[in-house]
Amino acid sequence: MASAKDTTARETATSAPMPMIERRRIEAEILKHVYETLKESHGLEVAQKTVADAVRRSSIEQGARFAAMQDGQTSIESFAALQPLWTMENALEIDVIEKTDTTFSFNVTRCRYAEMYRQMGLGEIGHLLSCQRDGTFCEGYDKRLKLARSQTIMQGASHCDFRYTYEKAES
Repeated sequence: MASAKDTTARETATSAPMPMIERRRIEAEILKHVYETLKESHGLEVAQKTVADAVRRSSIEQGARFAAMQDGQTSIESFAALQPLWTMENALEIDVIEKTDTTFSFNVTRCRYAEMYRQMGLGEIGHLLSCQRDGTFCEGYDKRLKLARSQTIMQGASHCDFRYTYEKAES
């Protein structure tokens, strides 16, 4: 049986990568039914916590798979190089504020992920399906990579403020 790392590597090597927005749409179609079922049987709080926990685990695992493809050579540069997967098909419109060897800061001024979740009737959990992934992905990718963000479009702000920092290893 092929591992997730093998599947990701094979997808990358043999075909154009699936746009992340399409991957998130497919996941959301399934999670929508899980969420609604849990809400009916266990209530809103349990349903939201369960979805949040599942997405968090998935995000950390995905970060670890992407890190594995870097052969232990993760950096802010290797992380920033992944951004086209999330912006593909104009899924995000961004303004880069700063990019150095320890920081990557940008604002998202349009988020089609948020638009998609609202259209799917998932606006109340869109932040769980997408926004929380941004920080938890870092946990799997490289624990030295940190995200600070004070607002998101999904939760009503005019833009999302992404401020990634990369803590250099001590010599």
